[in-house]
Amino acid sequence: MYNPHAGKLKSRGSERLERAGRILTEAGYVATLVPTSGPGAAVALARGWVADGVGLIVAAGGDGTINEVAEGMVHSAVPLGILPAGTANVLAMETGMSSNLDTAARDLLTYTPERISVGRLDFNNGSPARRHFLLMAGIGLDARIIYNLSAPLKTNLGKIAYWIAAFSLMGRRLEEFSVKIDDHDYRCSFALVSKVRNYGGDLEIARDTSLFDDQFEVVLLEGQNSVRYLRYFAGVVRNRLQGMQGVRILRTRKLHVSPVRDARVYMQVDGEYAGHLPGSVEIVRDAITLLLPPLYKRRVKLTGSRLNTI
Repeated sequence: MYNPHAGKLKSRGSERLERAGRILTEAGYVATLVPTSGPGAAVALARGWVADGVGLIVAAGGDGTINEVAEGMVHSAVPLGILPAGTANVLAMETGMSSNLDTAARDLLTYTPERISVGRLDFNNGSPARRHFLLMAGIGLDARIIYNLSAPLKTNLGKIAYWIAAFSLMGRRLEEFSVKIDDHDYRCSFALVSKVRNYGGDLEIARDTSLFDDQFEVVLLEGQNSVRYLRYFAGVVRNRLQGMQGVRILRTRKLHVSPVRDARVYMQVDGEYAGHLPGSVEIVRDAITLLLPPLYKRRVKLTGSRLNTI
């Protein structure tokens, strides 16, 4: 399954995708290239294929496309393979997957199936809703950036569009909200609830977590003044965020988020807008089978990030 609008699949990208499909076919798979028709379509496609008993689903696109495919596969035994073809490709960068589609297709044949946990976001914005995620949920600042981001700007500029949108908020007042973890309430303007170290393809904010973990690493940043985030950004770049004033880094399997004023606070999952507060985020164990490079698991052990057998 592929997103025809993904960054690497435009122009002559379809030719590269067809070559990747031939690599899988030559390896003995019956590979069928199926495009998504629009937002949300991948969920239904994946869910239908799982019901039909397919042996493998491969998602070609960015983290948003992968998120939708995974949404349709949660709690199934069908493995999910990845061909990175999007803007940021956080999952690919986190795990060391090649950004070249031909190489990624060949490497996919050597990957091992790993059963991992996912995150689940529950909220009620007029009606009950639920979103699962492989990577992270963001609440507050980054979700506001994603919500306001122009689709044409993202299409034309890629990751640069996010930086432009972020710096356009400098000097503006940020909405605060409450995060409740283990009966403790914390007030902040940005919360990152993560199962990966990589953030946006360029940074590391959560630094002690992995896809194999069955807890979130939660990073909370305080302050209504957006200029304060320049200091936080410097802390991220210099790996000195932990210990900074206004920063809390916690670990949990579940948290609740709610507004503290009558103002809308947005939420995102895996880089895509999800909804607004109030809501809760929870770990779902033993949720999905992901094909991963063996080197990623060895690297997690070597670097000392938390690794739990699920």
